[in-house]
Amino acid sequence: MENDPNDQPEASENALFRKVGECLYRHVPSGKYYALVKRSGKQYRRSLKTDDRKLAERRLSEFREKVGKLSHTATARQLTFSDLASRWVETLRPTLKASSFTRRQNSLAQIAPYLGNLGLRHFTARVCEEWAGKRSPEIAASTYNNERDTIIAVLAYAKREGLILDNPAEVLSRRKLTRKQIVIPTKEQFSTLVRTLRGMDRRSHEAANLLELLACSGMRLREATALRWQHVNFDAGRFAVTGDEHGTKNREVREVPLFPAMRAFLEKLRGERQPAAGDLVIGIASAKTTMETACGKAGLPRFTHHSLRHYFVSNAIEAGVDFKVIAGWVGHRDGGLLVAKTYGHLRDTHSFEMAKRMTFAA
Repeated sequence: MENDPNDQPEASENALFRKVGECLYRHVPSGKYYALVKRSGKQYRRSLKTDDRKLAERRLSEFREKVGKLSHTATARQLTFSDLASRWVETLRPTLKASSFTRRQNSLAQIAPYLGNLGLRHFTARVCEEWAGKRSPEIAASTYNNERDTIIAVLAYAKREGLILDNPAEVLSRRKLTRKQIVIPTKEQFSTLVRTLRGMDRRSHEAANLLELLACSGMRLREATALRWQHVNFDAGRFAVTGDEHGTKNREVREVPLFPAMRAFLEKLRGERQPAAGDLVIGIASAKTTMETACGKAGLPRFTHHSLRHYFVSNAIEAGVDFKVIAGWVGHRDGGLLVAKTYGHLRDTHSFEMAKRMTFAA
């Protein structure tokens, strides 16, 4: 390591800092020790956060070792954020689902106009805060948080690779997410929606089938559209949620009971089609546009695919099913905490409705 014993803080600070050892300074007013280490023409200064000399010397030794491991090759000094981000994102490819990997790539594409051409050596906490000040007002909280987490992750990778000493993006706070209001169809609204779809052209029939499958199974959209007839075991009374090549959200295959409404729906569909075991139960990947048209035509709120998952859960709660059991059915691994947090008010509402029956009338 290159160290200049004559290294000094800025002249204006000389009255505040006194050199007490090689690369070791003491802040006179507070008595705190600071490290000042020079390598390849660059100074690194850090508070050692102690007024104990022995502890300061140990921390100085650790700090000098960290600085010594930094890469100061010409190539490393010329790296930009985008250069490093390209390396980092490729390390994720083997471990992330395709959708998650694409989300990271999209975040990097949005970050690039602001920070992409900035050299790593020029990254500071102020630079990161200036990015946040410009970017945060432009986008939703969830998008901002994704981009913020991506910047932190890229710079953490740079730190692990010995390209920077600290991660300056760690100063950035996450934005609080506004909790979206959950719109859940009533049973009457669901029936109206399905009836409207089946009354439209023939292409809308498969959209109605998809909605019925979502509503009676609790599956996510990609899980439902990946369901094949071979995944449904009528004799054993269960079906397997695999997600096919995309996998499920938590990458685990789950076995779920074949609910009565789902059994009736699938038996009717099987009788109409006489499918092969490897055929998909539903032949479309989405019903978004058709569903929007049907909702408008029937004067219904703008329901989404996920609204039908909410519909399934709300019906399960009204039937008195335990949160932990529901969580297992829909693929949550938290033992029912998210279900309770998201839908707990439904149980309270149902409880009050049931209480109205307690009239003790003769």
